Amino acid sequence: MKSIAALQNLVTPWSDGLEPSDAELDAIEAEMPLILAERDLLDAQIMAIDRIPFEVDERRIRRARNRVMAARRDVANRIAGSTGSGDAA
Repeated sequence: MKSIAALQNLVTPWSDGLEPSDAELDAIEAEMPLILAERDLLDAQIMAIDRIPFEVDERRIRRARNRVMAARRDVANRIAGSTGSGDAA
Protein backbone atom coordinates (compact mmCIF):
# COMPACT_ATOMS: atom_id res chain seq x y z
CA MET A 1 0.00 0.00 0.00
CA LYS A 2 1.33 3.43 -0.96
CA SER A 3 1.38 6.37 1.42
CA ILE A 4 -0.40 9.51 0.31
CA ALA A 5 1.59 12.66 0.97
CA ALA A 6 1.10 16.28 0.06
CA LEU A 7 3.35 17.12 -2.85
CA GLN A 8 2.34 20.76 -3.13
CA ASN A 9 3.41 23.82 -1.21
CA LEU A 10 1.17 25.24 1.45
CA VAL A 11 -1.83 27.09 0.09
CA THR A 12 -1.14 30.14 2.25
CA PRO A 13 2.52 30.33 3.18
CA TRP A 14 3.26 32.03 6.48
CA SER A 15 4.29 35.60 6.03
CA ASP A 16 5.33 38.38 8.38
CA GLY A 17 2.62 40.56 6.86
CA LEU A 18 -0.24 38.59 8.43
CA GLU A 19 -0.34 40.65 11.60
CA PRO A 20 -3.02 43.36 11.73
CA SER A 21 -1.84 46.87 11.09
CA ASP A 22 -2.18 49.66 13.62
CA ALA A 23 -5.10 51.10 11.63
CA GLU A 24 -6.90 47.75 11.72
CA LEU A 25 -6.33 47.44 15.46
CA ASP A 26 -7.66 50.98 15.96
CA ALA A 27 -10.77 50.11 13.94
CA ILE A 28 -11.36 47.00 16.05
CA GLU A 29 -10.90 49.01 19.22
CA ALA A 30 -13.35 51.65 17.99
CA GLU A 31 -15.97 48.97 17.29
CA MET A 32 -15.36 47.06 20.54
CA PRO A 33 -18.46 48.48 22.32
CA LEU A 34 -20.61 47.21 19.44
CA ILE A 35 -18.90 43.82 19.49
CA LEU A 36 -19.48 43.47 23.22
CA ALA A 37 -23.11 44.58 22.95
CA GLU A 38 -23.75 42.02 20.20
CA ARG A 39 -22.11 39.34 22.33
CA ASP A 40 -24.36 40.25 25.27
CA LEU A 41 -27.44 40.05 23.03
CA LEU A 42 -26.38 36.64 21.79
CA ASP A 43 -25.82 35.48 25.39
CA ALA A 44 -29.30 36.66 26.39
CA GLN A 45 -30.86 34.91 23.40
CA ILE A 46 -28.99 31.68 24.11
CA MET A 47 -30.13 31.68 27.74
CA ALA A 48 -33.76 31.88 26.64
CA ILE A 49 -33.57 29.47 23.70
CA ASP A 50 -34.20 26.18 25.53
CA ARG A 51 -37.12 27.30 27.62
CA ILE A 52 -40.15 29.53 27.59
CA PRO A 53 -38.80 33.05 28.11
CA PHE A 54 -39.80 34.62 31.39
CA GLU A 55 -40.44 38.31 31.79
CA VAL A 56 -36.88 38.74 33.08
CA ASP A 57 -35.50 37.06 29.95
CA GLU A 58 -37.59 39.28 27.72
CA ARG A 59 -36.33 42.38 29.53
CA ARG A 60 -32.74 41.16 29.30
CA ILE A 61 -33.09 40.61 25.55
CA ARG A 62 -34.83 43.97 25.05
CA ARG A 63 -32.11 45.81 26.99
CA ALA A 64 -29.40 43.99 25.04
CA ARG A 65 -31.07 44.95 21.74
CA ASN A 66 -31.22 48.56 22.89
CA ARG A 67 -27.51 48.47 23.76
CA VAL A 68 -26.71 47.05 20.31
CA MET A 69 -28.74 49.78 18.60
CA ALA A 70 -27.06 52.47 20.72
CA ALA A 71 -23.61 51.06 19.98
CA ARG A 72 -24.39 50.90 16.23
CA ARG A 73 -25.58 54.50 16.35
CA ASP A 74 -22.39 55.58 18.14
CA VAL A 75 -20.17 53.78 15.62
CA ALA A 76 -22.12 55.26 12.69
CA ASN A 77 -21.91 58.75 14.18
CA ARG A 78 -18.18 58.32 14.78
CA ILE A 79 -17.67 57.24 11.17
CA ALA A 80 -19.83 60.09 9.84
CA GLY A 81 -17.98 62.56 12.04
CA SER A 82 -14.58 61.35 10.88
CA THR A 83 -15.46 61.72 7.18
CA GLY A 84 -16.07 65.40 7.73
CA SER A 85 -19.37 65.54 5.88
CA GLY A 86 -21.48 67.91 7.90
CA ASP A 87 -24.06 68.40 5.15
CA ALA A 88 -27.61 67.35 5.99
CA ALA A 89 -29.42 65.41 3.32
